[in-house]
Amino acid sequence: MSSSINAEPTIGTQLCPRFHRAVELIGRRWTGAVIRVLMGGARRFNELLALIPGLSDRLLTERLRELEAAGIVTREVCGGSPVKVIYALTERGRELEETIGSLERWAARWIALEQSPKPS
Repeated sequence: MSSSINAEPTIGTQLCPRFHRAVELIGRRWTGAVIRVLMGGARRFNELLALIPGLSDRLLTERLRELEAAGIVTREVCGGSPVKVIYALTERGRELEETIGSLERWAARWIALEQSPKPS
């Protein structure tokens, strides 16, 4: 019996625990949006809030902490008055660019935007 792990998914087999953990991390509400915005470059906390409509500061803080703990985002504190905190993708986070881009293209093709009802 081979001791190597087959990294390729096979239809009909048990779900890979690594894949499951990755989907659960990246698939959390607002996480994809945070990563997508950071793909454009390092940002300060308030810039992230402004660029992601509907995201609360509490949830942004939570997602940034999760992403930092997972090694996807770095948090750099710059001295001065006031203190600046800058968030950026790590190499691990930047490797998600192709995946996020593929998801973005898929969404553009297959996900319909909700239409506002026309005024009477």
